[in-house]
Amino acid sequence: MTDMNCNELVEVITEYLEGDMPPEGRVRFEHHLVDCPFCTEYVAQMRGTIARMGTLAAEQLSPATQAGLLDAFRGWRG
Repeated sequence: MTDMNCNELVEVITEYLEGDMPPEGRVRFEHHLVDCPFCTEYVAQMRGTIARMGTLAAEQLSPATQAGLLDAFRGWRG
């Protein structure tokens, strides 16, 4: 088993949080969190964002905000 680095963790966090990560990947992910306070904080922030945004209906966002969010997420992988 190879160690996971921070960049890899960021790439697979959605898979981890949605419970879609294979068991070996989950072990690597959680092993990395034990030794990396930065990624531990990142995971906590993502969970908090999901919890807060999960209660926000799309209709509550202005069209400009919706467009900005979509642009940001599309550009993240780019």
